[in-house]
This record gives sequence, C-alpha cells and structure tokens, in this order.
Amino acid sequence: MAGQSSRTTSKVAVLLGGPSAEREVSLASGQACAAALRGQGYEVVEVDAGPDLVSVLHSINPYAVLNCLHGRWGEDGCVQGLLEWIGMPYSHSGVLASALAMDKERTKEVYRAAGLPVARSMIVPASDVRTAHVMQPPYVVKPNNEGSSVGIYLVHEEANGPPQLDDDMPDMVMVEAYAPGRELTTTVMGDRALGVTDIITDGWYDYDAKYKPGGSRHVIPADVPVEITALCQDYALRAHNALGCRGVSRTDFRWDESKGADGLILLETNTQPGMTATSLTPEQAQHAGFSFGELCAWMVEDASCHR
Repeated sequence: MAGQSSRTTSKVAVLLGGPSAEREVSLASGQACAAALRGQGYEVVEVDAGPDLVSVLHSINPYAVLNCLHGRWGEDGCVQGLLEWIGMPYSHSGVLASALAMDKERTKEVYRAAGLPVARSMIVPASDVRTAHVMQPPYVVKPNNEGSSVGIYLVHEEANGPPQLDDDMPDMVMVEAYAPGRELTTTVMGDRALGVTDIITDGWYDYDAKYKPGGSRHVIPADVPVEITALCQDYALRAHNALGCRGVSRTDFRWDESKGADGLILLETNTQPGMTATSLTPEQAQHAGFSFGELCAWMVEDASCHR
C-alpha cells in the first residue's frame, strides 16, 4: 500500500458493530476476524463504529481497515465514502458497488443488463402490501436495503390474505415472485469464484438459520450437476464484476432442479459476507485451501482506497 509509510505496517483496525439492524452479527464477524488476524501476527484494534469513527481511526492510524460491518451505513457505501475521504485503505467493495449491491432492485437491474437471470419483482408501498395481494402468491416481501434475512415474509400460495407486515418495515418494500428450489451460494475472492455450497434448512433460510449453530446445514461442494456448479461460479464472478465489487463478495442463488440450467436464478450479492463461525464464505475459502486466518490476512493485504 503506497503512501502508508507513517503507519505501523502490522496494525489493523477492525470495524464492527455499528448502528444497523445487523449489529449483533457484525460484532460476531468482527471479533472472529480480529482473533484470526492476531493469530496471523497483526496488531489489531477493534472499533465499534459510531459517530466518532473518524477521530478514532485517526488516533489508531492503522495500516488498513478491515470492514466487518453489516447492513446499512457499513455495507451501503456510507462508511466506504468516509474511508475514501480520510484516505485510509479498507477491505471489500468501494462506494458505488456497495451502494448498488445493498439496493436489491438496482442490483437486479445490473444483473439483467449483464444477462444474468433473476426473479420478477417490484418496489411498492408497504401499505399496499398490507391491504391486498400485489402479486399472485407465492411471493416474498422484504426490505429493499437490508440483509441477513431481516424482515422477510413468505406469502404461501394458499394464503387467505395479504401479509401483516411489522410496523418497523420501511415505507417501500420489495415484492418478489417466490423462486422454488435449493439455496446455493458462491463466494468470489478477488478474481476467482470459489466453491458452491448447498444450504439445507427445515424451512425458510431466515436469520436464525443463518446465524444460530445448527440453524442450517452447509454441503460443500454442493451435490449438484457439474453444469450447475460451473454456472454458479460463472454467474457469481459476472455479478461481482458487473456490480464493480472488490475483495470478497458472495452471490446467492435459487435452483429449481426440475428446470435444469434454466432453473438457476440470482437472488442477491453480498459485498460484506458474514464471517462468523457458521458463515458460508470462510467455509468456502477453507474448501479452496485458505484457512480462516489466511482469508482475513488476504482481505487486509487487498485493502486500498479508490475501490
């Protein structure tokens, strides 16, 4: 990292926590990464991101910032812009890619322009969704700019009425045609698509399934045809590049086996994949030959500005 001679070359600031709905997951991710980096010989300072973030980072003066924030402010381009402004090298994607990927509908527009398959969706007022079916069931309702399955409603085919969304849902929500099938995911690390994981749960892959031990079972490599594995890796890399992602990203898919290759669709791309003990990206990196510590060190050494 050119121009960082005044900084201690082994000191890393790990951003975690923050004010988003995904604070608890971010704390777990950040603490796990911090421990792994210490095991790799780095001097690590954990920073719970708040309004004083700039002054805290200036006082630490790190070699690089490992961004382990999830959700709004940490994953949507806001903190990335702040780090660009103060000229501090950071991990993962830059301002534009982070903002694009956090907006699910705009992500789909980029996917479509890149020739990648997606489910039909629309952005509508939450009040309309509570009043009547705005799409033929089955469909899914979710915030357009939160991750980790926060506030997701699955409206079944036999649903008698529209979903009664919680009051804390945003005024505008995404309504998406339900895509049946298996949940697959692929991590991209730099310019390389790693393995394909099959996520197996008893029901909906919700917040608990993602983050509680035993909430889901991850099969890697996924027991799918070679063609589907190749497509997932190709699509994930194309999505990463189309959105302008950097560092590590993870793209999630649905695959309807009955339709073969035509049954594979992209759901979303995560520019700040979870890094907890049950997370998918560390598992995929390990399968590809990178220990958790090596993955964290790679992200630190990949850090830069102008991302």
